[in-house]
Amino acid sequence: MERSSQLFGVEHDPWLPNCLGATLCNPFATFDRATINAMASARKPVIVRKFSRDWSAGYAGAGASPGSTECEILDVTGKVLRIPWTEVKWVCYVRDFPQGESANPERLMQKRFATRPRTAGLWLRMTLTDGEELEGLAANDRSLVDGAGLLLTPPDTRSNTQRIYIPRSSIQTLEVVSLIGAASRKHPAAAATRQPELFPADLDTIEG
Repeated sequence: MERSSQLFGVEHDPWLPNCLGATLCNPFATFDRATINAMASARKPVIVRKFSRDWSAGYAGAGASPGSTECEILDVTGKVLRIPWTEVKWVCYVRDFPQGESANPERLMQKRFATRPRTAGLWLRMTLTDGEELEGLAANDRSLVDGAGLLLTPPDTRSNTQRIYIPRSSIQTLEVVSLIGAASRKHPAAAATRQPELFPADLDTIEG
């Protein structure tokens, strides 16, 4: 089966590294520690949260290319995990893996903007299929239409979560709150209406 080089429908975003090839996609492959470390260094650590509240930690695998039905990640032991996209609530790109934080490994505490964002992008507000509300900034590009999901910058990037990928199957409602950083359109200035001179300089002097 042909594998797409796209990850989560976005080719150019550095947070979405390319698939490492057929070796990773082989569910029966085994890896030594050096191979696992090499794979991990080329990928981003993620927390995959399911609607069942269960979660898995690993490194981002091949994403939701057209026709893809599963999210693939490489866990820290070198095992390839496949999770149906219909079960995935979100995929959080994180700074580090949790240690002793089984309830909230994403440390995603702030899910709505307290003030107007300053970073350029589309300010989105959505309700997920489990009723949870979430806001974030998305790039104003074709991934909003063509992608299998939305890649968001969360309200608080100081937390463990740096980016959030939301598969379209988990979105119930979506609202565009505002377009941030858009250059204001400059209307052409109306030509100034000059007041006719009462005594034009080029008129002949009236002789008395």
